[in-house]
Amino acid sequence: MKTILVVGGAGYIGSHMVKMLLKAGHQVVVLDNLSNGYRDAVLGGDFVFGDLSDRQCLDYLFNGYQFDGVMHFASFIMVGESVQNPAKYYQNNLTNTLNLLDTMVAHEVKNFIFSSTAAIFGEPRYTPINEEHPKNPINPYGLSKLMIEQILQNYDKAYGLKSICLRYFNAAGADPEGELGERHMPETHLIPLVLQAASGRRTHINIFGQDYDTPDGTCVRDYIHVNDLCQAHLLALDKLFDEKTSSAYNLGNGEGFSVQEVIDVAKDVTNIDIPVVIGEKREGDPARLVADAKLAREELNWQPEYTDLNTIIQHAWQWEKDFFN
Repeated sequence: MKTILVVGGAGYIGSHMVKMLLKAGHQVVVLDNLSNGYRDAVLGGDFVFGDLSDRQCLDYLFNGYQFDGVMHFASFIMVGESVQNPAKYYQNNLTNTLNLLDTMVAHEVKNFIFSSTAAIFGEPRYTPINEEHPKNPINPYGLSKLMIEQILQNYDKAYGLKSICLRYFNAAGADPEGELGERHMPETHLIPLVLQAASGRRTHINIFGQDYDTPDGTCVRDYIHVNDLCQAHLLALDKLFDEKTSSAYNLGNGEGFSVQEVIDVAKDVTNIDIPVVIGEKREGDPARLVADAKLAREELNWQPEYTDLNTIIQHAWQWEKDFFN
């Protein structure tokens, strides 16, 4: 049994991670300021209300526990907002993460799992996107994540802090047991937005552009079930403990689903005709974003369980119905 600090453990992915860590037999401590998370989403372990900007809080926490590893999910993630308010993103995603890393170094905690993003790659030069793809983020959100990845390389060489960076494409779905799900405020992710339109919480779903170079003209994205995502984190943590080497992996299904496919499958799952409004293309939306997760499968022995879009949407729909209606 290890003692793991989960920063941002009250959020969407973090809360699923906490549940999985507890099931695996670890002691879990959650640090969250509840700006984007919910206290009732933390299903066990110790909860500490606090912020990464508070170095005194971090020192108190690291003095109180002997952490074996740290998982970091407490970044801001809205691309558009990062363009409009880059200071907010650099303060939280960069400066506050540095506070956490410096506290880890001071307390000799050497294992760090970082929630990174496909946004570090920018406009794709080819798909599927592997780890060697050029990294040229086109927004402050992606840049803030890439900066941390680069800083982690420096901290490894200088201080021996070992890390694994996991670059997500599109996290989706909900806890198969129905205890947890996605509830961002505001919601920006496609699958929950489509299901909100199905449940009546939203009048319609927008499709931004129908003339992309894809089979049906709508954007193609790689959706990965949140439980499969967390399983990759658990395997990455084990790898850090066993091998004590830093690395980075892309995480995705390896195949994409178009916006229209998501809507069509949601209609089948819900048996509801979902109203659609066609809009103009959005600037900066690539036609296709799909991960090459071969390296994670090989080196982490990661085997995603819920790769079927129907299953992903079924789990999300169960959460939408049970929690919001």
